Amino acid sequence: MGNILDIGSINIDYVYEVEHFVRPGETISSRSMSVFPGGKGLNQSVALARAGGRVWHAGRVGRDGLGMIKIMKDAGVNVELVDSSGSATGHAIIQVNASGENCIIIHPGANFELERDFIDNALRSFGEGDFLILQNEVSNMPYIINAASRKGLSIAFNLAPFGPEIKEYPLGLADILLVNEIEGGGVSGRHNTEEILDEMTKLFPSAAVVLTAGRDGAMYRGPGETRTLSHGIYDVPVVDTTAAGDTFTGFFISSVADGKPPAEALRIASIASSIAVSRKGASSSVPTLAETLKANLKYLGA
Repeated sequence: MGNILDIGSINIDYVYEVEHFVRPGETISSRSMSVFPGGKGLNQSVALARAGGRVWHAGRVGRDGLGMIKIMKDAGVNVELVDSSGSATGHAIIQVNASGENCIIIHPGANFELERDFIDNALRSFGEGDFLILQNEVSNMPYIINAASRKGLSIAFNLAPFGPEIKEYPLGLADILLVNEIEGGGVSGRHNTEEILDEMTKLFPSAAVVLTAGRDGAMYRGPGETRTLSHGIYDVPVVDTTAAGDTFTGFFISSVADGKPPAEALRIASIASSIAVSRKGASSSVPTLAETLKANLKYLGA
């Protein structure tokens, strides 16, 4: 298995359980409030480690986020490349409604203090045969992609959260692009899943595309291919979907780094993310590889 570097966000998640998402001009009370470690970067690093990957995390926290470093270390993530700054740690305010759906507001904090020298130092010990995992929650993203490409790393980019700036990134250098329907639609200008895959394959012929589509499961297109691999969903109680995509990403990339074929990587990642949505929290909901492989879930198909 190749080494995996995650240059990614580290957040503190404040999760509020609500009957419905707050509407403009409305004030509501939450049923509960919980504090969890989070950030798409941290979540994916934890998922990568629990999936059996050899993962290093590079990122920044403030003094209020030193506990986040311990959480990653306890999960098996190498945290030598995590630095602290004088700014506040990034944080998220997450509403979870009665159906288990979520909406999220993010403040980047120290995540937006990754300077070029920091990035160069993080990449220094990695090269060909290694993987770089990215999400759109840290600063200097174009520089990271270009620098990693020059060093020959395999780049997997989860295009979340999606913003218009993503279209200006050098996405053609990525080896794997991971999107949901919103992110895929934003990049491709399409809305139907097959049309999203078709357009992204045209736009980025050198990249494999992985599309997660909620109840429609997950799909994979290899570089320049027209054939779609699909895997459906499992019958689990939906408690909290916050880390579903991050769990899927971590288990998919870890499986690919371990040499598993895309169809098997889709299956393992789908089981792991199904387990995650049946639990509260973000990184705390991510299962281990052993749990995932032993899980006896009812498959509902695509």
